[in-house]
Amino acid sequence: MRIELLYFDGCPGYAELRERLPRLLERASVDAEIVKHRIDSERAARRERFLGSPTLRIDGSDVEADASDRQDYGLKCRLYETAHGLQRTPPDAWITVTIRAALTSEHTHLTQET
Repeated sequence: MRIELLYFDGCPGYAELRERLPRLLERASVDAEIVKHRIDSERAARRERFLGSPTLRIDGSDVEADASDRQDYGLKCRLYETAHGLQRTPPDAWITVTIRAALTSEHTHLTQET
């Protein structure tokens, strides 16, 4: 499983998510490296499809379900629209759902190979 945490320096949401993420992975029984990727320019933001800091992708999928429909890339703090209002980080439930989907996909892929 590939876990990418994209950010830019100075974003408070990145710091919050960076601290919380290892515990979420542990609860999900996932032993994977978190690859931190600093975005440092508008050009890099467009190239990486960076919707703001923090952006969390699991096996290439953003934890925000509708993120693939967006194109507002740039160096900015990202806000997540949730049932509880805007938040600086994605809710734990979104992360857990994306992890489960990745685990299911990996299991299906391995089963088909044998």
